[in-house]
Amino acid sequence: MRETGRSGCPINLTLEILGDRWSLIVLRDVMFGNRRHFRELLTKSDEGIASNILADRLKRLVGNGLLSWSDDASHKQKGIYSLTEMGISLVPVFAAMASWGRRFLAVTEEMSIRAELLEQGGPKLWQDFMAELRALHLGAPVPEVSVLAGLTAAYQEVVERKRAQGRALEEPLSRLEVGCTPTSTS
Repeated sequence: MRETGRSGCPINLTLEILGDRWSLIVLRDVMFGNRRHFRELLTKSDEGIASNILADRLKRLVGNGLLSWSDDASHKQKGIYSLTEMGISLVPVFAAMASWGRRFLAVTEEMSIRAELLEQGGPKLWQDFMAELRALHLGAPVPEVSVLAGLTAAYQEVVERKRAQGRALEEPLSRLEVGCTPTSTS
């Protein structure tokens, strides 16, 4: 355990490890997006993290024991990041943060659907999700039901519905553009 800090306050010590935006975003992407390689974390983040910031946060998260790093057996030049038990145990924290954000902030449906499901599922779903993360990241036995697959499917369903709604809205607009020509008045 880390013994440095400005005080022994648990909130302070937690903030010293997790208190910046990018550390939480990286953990979110590993946890909910199953992004395990540097390149995936760099290119698939909606927030657009810079490579030097990502490298720094990964180094800090590994150094503080929330992630581990190992060689990727499938590619000699790649490493794979895994959540540790310390990182996995943040699931309830992420669920609470997301629930608060859904309640008070202007979130989008597609970005908040997983939070909604975690909120509805409560601590039982969080425990099931943590068990699945232990299987994915720590080699624990694989649970019967995949929470991650359900969360991902719900997200993809919302994205596809929004995409279809956008196409449906574009069609009448394009017909209007073709059928209507402005008239000039002199």
